[in-house]
Amino acid sequence: MFVYDKKLQYPVKIANTNPRLAAIIISQYGGPDGELGASLRYLSQRYSMPFDELKGLLTDIGTEELGHLEMIGAIVHQLTRNLNDSQIKDAGFAPYFVDHTIGVYPTAASGSPWNAASMAVKGDPMADLVEDLAADGTTVQEQRG
Repeated sequence: MFVYDKKLQYPVKIANTNPRLAAIIISQYGGPDGELGASLRYLSQRYSMPFDELKGLLTDIGTEELGHLEMIGAIVHQLTRNLNDSQIKDAGFAPYFVDHTIGVYPTAASGSPWNAASMAVKGDPMADLVEDLAADGTTVQEQRG
């Protein structure tokens, strides 16, 4: 069971729209190594974890990833609210906007919608943990890049 606190852990207050930036950040929401996949990966892997302490840890991490998903969604929303036609066109945001307007939709920056095929849940604790490390490591590398 989850308890939802109706506020972001870290408030997001972006004053200026920036659809170019939103088109990149959206990948952290629904890209192959984004927060949606991360939360589902951890919350799904917990069922086959044979150790209660690690099962609890996977549950905690998956829940935290849902919080990250909410923060990234707030960022994308604030970067795209109140856009005018020229901002949408000039930023290359038009293809996304045609399908979703200013809705926050789980997609990669490339435009590919989120797909469960981008995550692995093998039922083998070692394979699952290596998958988690690989997905989180990719995200860290992207942030450094």
